[in-house]
This record gives sequence, structure tokens and C-alpha cells, in this order.
Amino acid sequence: MTHGRTGLAQSFERISTAATAWTGTTPALLTAASIIAIWLLSGPLFRFSDTWQLVINTGTTIITFLMVFLIQRAQNKDSLAIQLKLNELVAAMEGASNRLIDVEDLSEAELKVLRKFYRGLSEMSKKETDLGTSHSLDEAHQRHKLKRAATKSAQ
Repeated sequence: MTHGRTGLAQSFERISTAATAWTGTTPALLTAASIIAIWLLSGPLFRFSDTWQLVINTGTTIITFLMVFLIQRAQNKDSLAIQLKLNELVAAMEGASNRLIDVEDLSEAELKVLRKFYRGLSEMSKKETDLGTSHSLDEAHQRHKLKRAATKSAQ
């Protein structure tokens, strides 16, 4: 699915995907450790000069800067894939609240409200004697409406 992407964007995506995969491998770790070992061993040759120190400082700064963006890109892609999979599960499950689809787009305040609500559901489920009993968002809303109606009719 590469619709709408330029050749440059596709090339960058391939390169960054390959770099992300490679940087998490043992050979990548060994390469980094080898570079540091070579730098350390070359210290006496360069008399531990400021230039010798500047080489490693500059190299590690550049690599760290690039890795931050590479890691963030990989994290964004993984997060989106997980969100889509969860959306599919919510949409496919009978009884699940479709209001939770794309919940990641809610504001932080809205997420806190939902979190408080689900903590309440968790407390409800802890009171159940049957471990198979569960409570959905819609079920809880329906119960709330019934309780409100009962309270109003009792007044």
C-alpha cells in the first residue's frame, strides 16, 4: 500500500525500516562496541588530545540525534498498527462499545474521564462472584439509565 507516496518517500521508508531492523541486532551492538574499542585503543596514539575526544563526542551526538527520529518513526508506525488492530477487534466483538474505536484521538481530559469510568467497571467486576461476568460500557450506561429512572419514579 504505497498509494500517494513519492519515490523519495518510499526510498526513505525502506531505508529507515532497514535501519530500524538492523540497529536492534547483535551485529549492530558489536559494531558500536568495536568503534568505541578502536577509539579507546587509539587514545595513546593521539595522546588523548581534544581532537581525539571531539571525534567520539561528535560521532555519538550525530548518531544519537538520528536515532531519536528513527526510533520515534518506528514507534509511531507500531503504535498506529496496534491501534488499527485494536479498532478491528472492538468493531468485530459483539457487545463491545464502538465508541472506543479511535479512542486515541480523544483529548487527555476525555481519556481521564474514560479511565475513571473503567476503574469503576473494574470495581464492579471485583464484586462479582462469577469470574466470567463482564461489564461493557453500554451495559453500564443502560444500568445507569435504569437506576436514574427508578430513582425518579420513587420520588
